[in-house]
Amino acid sequence: MIRMLENKDIDRIMEIWLESTIKAHDFIEKKYWEDNYNTVKHDYIPVSDVFVYEDGENIKGFIAIINSEFIGALFVDNNYQDRGIGRKLIEHIINLYDNLTLSVYKDNTKSVEFYKKMNFEVVSESIDEGTMCIEYTMKNKSKIHR
Repeated sequence: MIRMLENKDIDRIMEIWLESTIKAHDFIEKKYWEDNYNTVKHDYIPVSDVFVYEDGENIKGFIAIINSEFIGALFVDNNYQDRGIGRKLIEHIINLYDNLTLSVYKDNTKSVEFYKKMNFEVVSESIDEGTMCIEYTMKNKSKIHR
């Protein structure tokens, strides 16, 4: 089930964020992500529309949309990846928002390929000043209809 984030969910989604972002971005020092934990928790999550994927009472993933157009986060618990949870979250928000964009590190090839399968295309690339890594900006080419 996909539902909106509730206050009681914050610690769980932040646990998912930290563990899965460290795994997905093994080309960036773990300390970078640990140092940004509070910024994500207190500055980004509160201003985002956050949807969680819940199976029973366990949250297994989440997606955060900033300003109704930018996917600021899409993370799935490391133990539940490759089971279609990310796809379900993307399909859910594509039906709610138009003109979605996102940023993803070029070296995060698994995520780049996932977004391409979800009908996103690379529209530009730049250097992320925080990490000095190349980052793609990707845009959704069209809505997915069920």
